[in-house]
Amino acid sequence: MREFQLRIDNLKEQVESILLLLQQEPSLRSHDITPLQTTLGKAISPKFEIVFAGAFSAGKSMLINALLERELLYSAEGHATGTECKIEYSEPDKERVVLTFLSEVQIRELAVSLCQQLGFTTNVNINQSEVVNLLRQGCETIIQQQGGESKSERAKQAKALMLLLAGYMANRQHIHTQYNATYSMEQFNFSNLKEAASYARRGSNSAVLQRIEYYCYHPLLQDGNVIIDTPGIDAPVEKDAQLTYAKIQHPDTSAVVCVLKPASAGDMTKEETELLEKMRGNYGIRDRVFYIFNRIDESWYNTQLRQRLDDLITKQFRDTSRLYKTSGLLGFYGSQIKQTSGRDRFGLDSVFAESVKGLDGKEETPQFVYEFLRYCTNSGKLPPSKFRISVNNFETPNENYVRILAEHGTPVITQLIQDSGIEEFRNAITRYLTQEKRPQLFKNLADDLEDVCIKLKTHYQAQQRDLDSQPREIEAMKAQELQRLNQQLQQVGNDLGLHIAEEVNKVVTNNCDAFEVDFHQLQSRMIRCLDELLNTFSVRNAYRHATLSHPRNATAPLIAILVEALYYLANQLEDILVESCQSVVANFFQRLLERICSAEYYRQLYRLLGNDGGIEQELKVREQEVTLALVNAAKVECDRFVRESPRFYDEGTFSIYQFRQTLLQTSQGYDCESMVEAEPAIRQLLKLDFEPKVSQTIRRNFRQTINQTLKTQLLPMAEQQADAILQQYPQARAYLEQTLEKEAEEKIDKNRRLLSAVEQKIEAYNSAVTGINNCLQAMKLYDHLLPVIGKSDFVEDFSIDDLNHVDSNSLVNTI
Repeated sequence: MREFQLRIDNLKEQVESILLLLQQEPSLRSHDITPLQTTLGKAISPKFEIVFAGAFSAGKSMLINALLERELLYSAEGHATGTECKIEYSEPDKERVVLTFLSEVQIRELAVSLCQQLGFTTNVNINQSEVVNLLRQGCETIIQQQGGESKSERAKQAKALMLLLAGYMANRQHIHTQYNATYSMEQFNFSNLKEAASYARRGSNSAVLQRIEYYCYHPLLQDGNVIIDTPGIDAPVEKDAQLTYAKIQHPDTSAVVCVLKPASAGDMTKEETELLEKMRGNYGIRDRVFYIFNRIDESWYNTQLRQRLDDLITKQFRDTSRLYKTSGLLGFYGSQIKQTSGRDRFGLDSVFAESVKGLDGKEETPQFVYEFLRYCTNSGKLPPSKFRISVNNFETPNENYVRILAEHGTPVITQLIQDSGIEEFRNAITRYLTQEKRPQLFKNLADDLEDVCIKLKTHYQAQQRDLDSQPREIEAMKAQELQRLNQQLQQVGNDLGLHIAEEVNKVVTNNCDAFEVDFHQLQSRMIRCLDELLNTFSVRNAYRHATLSHPRNATAPLIAILVEALYYLANQLEDILVESCQSVVANFFQRLLERICSAEYYRQLYRLLGNDGGIEQELKVREQEVTLALVNAAKVECDRFVRESPRFYDEGTFSIYQFRQTLLQTSQGYDCESMVEAEPAIRQLLKLDFEPKVSQTIRRNFRQTINQTLKTQLLPMAEQQADAILQQYPQARAYLEQTLEKEAEEKIDKNRRLLSAVEQKIEAYNSAVTGINNCLQAMKLYDHLLPVIGKSDFVEDFSIDDLNHVDSNSLVNTI
């Protein structure tokens, strides 16, 4: 056992060693290891939390009491607090209870919530006795109107509010205003677990407890098993229900016992359906789920209810291997009265002493007694040939109960316990926790690890085969590299051509952001330049140039002024367009060169040739040619600005109207001043002519000119350069022969190191897997052993020893 525990202790380290190997391989890092980590946590965790979840009044607490055969937990209909109960193992002499109370703020919130549901005023001050008395009276009235505290949801809520208020008043000294106060049972002067549990079970006390932690002796709790009782999933206070949903989704939860109500209600509630759905989302639970249809005794007396339950199980629960039908009430109290006798009236004076006491001195009848008598007479579970039981009307239920047990004794109790299904469930969960739990946890771990191990094994084998396929001698390695040289040069040329074509196509399709910025600047400069030229155009200077050209004349016509303006504007715009073109081309080729130099094929070309094969020089030549072509195109484009627009003088246009108005103004005199006075109108006339022409150039014509020039210059260059690179095979061969010897030595050494690294990883892998397999074998899980990588898994004629035996000096001299 000690040896097995040591293996468990090393399991985390061994699994993490495998996961580390997985993370060291980039191609395997995408594998999701979260489920595996969860499974590992379950396998090595010292605790195994079993959560009992279900609706209120489903009988969770009674079922736990029956399972442990001890009355620990409070169980009553209408118990509407969010108390979580945790039961852990302790030695017989160290049993104890730890109580954690709700804060006053939390109790006030619960009270307000219940008052809202009951229709009471929400202005609740739980510290005022008169308010508490009024609420208590209102609750009592509701319970009476409903016919009892268990007859309706409204009655249950009223009872819950009464218990909450009573618990607060009785325990005010233990309740802090803001935080949850925690006490040991010694602080309450309880001498043993029974006294503490009795206090916690009292409804009013339980109502103000946030959490109860029991530490008690029971074989079922050994090996770290922890039983957790949760609030009902249909709690009247929403946040209490969320406590249960959060718990079944928590990674610490290892198994769930779903306590369901269809045996008494007939159908699954929406909360129960939601419980099953959310439970499936917790990978930490997997298939560790027990389905308990409690209160099965209700179906004994109702054929329709029994048929609906059978139909539900058939349709929605295909796997019934962990499905049980129980009656927690009959099973628990059956086990308790088995230890009694006629001296204490079979538990009426001991087990049921508290519930038998009546307020008016009359003896009450415990719920179990009613159910016992019902079982004896109407269940059909007791064969008449063996049990002749009668219930007399002239006797009280308690008297009938004592008489029947006195007459039939242990056999009827034994039959009752057997029919309750509790022993079957107890035996099943005991067998699971003591015999099946650990093997199943390790089986799950092995299943999750298997995929990782197979991937690692396959990956290592592929690495070894790749290393084995590499030449082991320098001469062979050189021959292989030289054989690939022509193909590599061709690939470099192809890659260059594809790269340049892609860069040009980005420009053509407006997908090059940097080029778009440059061209937008060209457009902006042309527009700004035209505006500035129009605003600064001088009619006086144009008049002077016109008269200087004709010395015999002392005046100049409007046409002459416009001619001077057309030449002036066209030439100035040409200068700007040429300068902008040069900037656009320079930036484009600079970016192209940078991108080519950063490409992998460019680095490969340097490795093969020791230079770039003339790419950079060829790009500079092409840059000059593209620049010259675009400068010429810009000059041609702007030279056409000298001509007026085709429709400038068309009848009915604004331009001809403006021309006539300007002519009318300049015709008022024959000196320069009459022309200067018409300067604004002349500028407007020029604007009407030039703006459409410039817009046509920069928005339509010239971009297509740039695109076409780049394509016609660069694409053929790429093809020519690819061919030129391929023609440099002799230079590449000579260059490679100078460097291949050193590279071959380095590559052989690298292969040696890689193989050594692979073998070290395999050794670490095998060590971890062997340790895990030892644990699996100890669990007798021989069918789930993980694959070990043996020598037979690799090619036998290659190992690191082969590399070590290579005579490097002799091979270096083979060239």
